[in-house]
Amino acid sequence: MSKKDEFKEFVKNNPDLLKHVREGNMTFQKFYEMYDIYGSEHEVWNDYLNKESSTSVKNTSSSFSDLFKMFKNIDLDSVQRGIGNLERVIGVIGEMGKKDVEETPKNKYKPRPIYKHFED
Repeated sequence: MSKKDEFKEFVKNNPDLLKHVREGNMTFQKFYEMYDIYGSEHEVWNDYLNKESSTSVKNTSSSFSDLFKMFKNIDLDSVQRGIGNLERVIGVIGEMGKKDVEETPKNKYKPRPIYKHFED
């Protein structure tokens, strides 16, 4: 198992690290560097890991409050702009496809009247 895979398992086993990353206090890069230098059992992790919460099962009310906080931090204006941009891109692609269909020549066969000859 590579060092990176070991770090991923370490993060999975210690969800408190995610809180620090989401709050902007640390980055995964810094955590990985600490893990690479000190390992998983060093005292440096005491500041970032709350052993009581990682061993106990989270109750549903705290997970709902975490979920609510996550949705609270979403900027709805940026989401709306993103949806508007996506609609415009889809519209442009649709128009390009429509132009290709319209530009193809349609050779409709027109039968020559019976009473006319070729150069009449």
